[in-house]
Amino acid sequence: MEGLMTQLTEWTGWLSRLLWGNYVTLIALVGTGLYLTLRMGFIQVKGFRHSAELIGGKYSDPSHQGEVSHFQALATALSATIGTGNIAGVATAISFGGPGALFWMWVTAFVGMATKFTECTLSLKFREVDPEGRVSGGPMYTLLHGLKMRRTAIAFASFALIASFGIGNMVQANSVVDGLSYLWPQLKDDGWFIGMAMAILVGLVIIGGVKRIARVASTIVPFMAVIYVSAALIVLFNHLEAIPAAFATILNHALNPWSVGGAAVGEAIRWGVARGLFSNEAGLGSSPMAHAAARTNEPVREGLVAMMEPFIDTIVICTMTGLVIIVTGAYVSAPDEAVGAALTAYAFSQSLGDGGAIVVGVGLALFAFSTIIAWSYYGDRSAYFLFGERAVMPYRVVFTILVVFGAAVPLNLVWNIADITNILMALPNLLALILLAGLVKRLKEEYLGRA
Repeated sequence: MEGLMTQLTEWTGWLSRLLWGNYVTLIALVGTGLYLTLRMGFIQVKGFRHSAELIGGKYSDPSHQGEVSHFQALATALSATIGTGNIAGVATAISFGGPGALFWMWVTAFVGMATKFTECTLSLKFREVDPEGRVSGGPMYTLLHGLKMRRTAIAFASFALIASFGIGNMVQANSVVDGLSYLWPQLKDDGWFIGMAMAILVGLVIIGGVKRIARVASTIVPFMAVIYVSAALIVLFNHLEAIPAAFATILNHALNPWSVGGAAVGEAIRWGVARGLFSNEAGLGSSPMAHAAARTNEPVREGLVAMMEPFIDTIVICTMTGLVIIVTGAYVSAPDEAVGAALTAYAFSQSLGDGGAIVVGVGLALFAFSTIIAWSYYGDRSAYFLFGERAVMPYRVVFTILVVFGAAVPLNLVWNIADITNILMALPNLLALILLAGLVKRLKEEYLGRA
């Protein structure tokens, strides 16, 4: 069994490096976001204020179709993005790509705001609402109804279904064990039991569908985000004098090949973009499934709400994590075995003692739990699209069981699977965004003309 796991890790690692270690992939991801930024007239800047008003409840209309409010749709989508990417993903990016990786996460997030706006506007435009008011939406419906690409729609839904078991399930469960075992090393050998406890909790939530998921997510995410950001701000305040030097280090490692070497800058770009996408999921096509359930008849309105995801997730929370790791010097001084979430816990503990590590461990557990329940919805919408209503409950059962396995399998194997399924989801979604950008631009101009 151990030999098989090693072989799988090596093979998936090779495939992951092939997909992510070339500039064609990076250009496709960041280039699409840049194209949409220009095509939408820098909507992430011009629409920022209106987006905040929408999230606050302004312009809500209870008579509109949908199952959840703007805030609940955003919280559900954020619960899928705020998780291991913010704690373990940032640490992984800095460990392998250097401090400069954080800069490229910012770039990915900024252009990703335009990508989120576009994909979520389309998800509202082409969603389906059944006679009972239940909503189904996402890139598969955009591809099916907007572009009449049935085979490509099936391909996306298939990739999303598989990805829900990786990025949305096993990665999260595995990272919970990683974070908790840093606090209590004896738990390292008890991954199965931690997984079983998580599986029970996940099952209790996802059986209730999107409304219960949204209620739980809109409670957990704001609560834990405030605690985590507050702890990070205390660390940064304790190292106030090191912050300017930290920003200089980030920019130097990201943009100055003469100082750190061309290979180092290349690794910063590769890891920054890869982990940036993993964190905020812009272009992946996952969060449009959550936003499609929003109670609104204005597609652009939900696109503007969704646009805030990369800002909150990456530009705010990932930056906090990255700065803590850099100002404390943890990325240099941490022991070799401290990778992923353990590196972040080490960085917080350097300034806050055991309390800092506890914030990271507990935060990781709650963030990962909320990510698992949100991704279960993405997976069951994909299963519904592919096989109909009869497939939803069996999917939820299998999804819940795999939480247990995810908590016990090797970390490297899980991350490799997540990276592979990420890119397979992104490609058909990016195709739809490019081909339908003109439609979204027209919808945007019509809406803003009325607003």
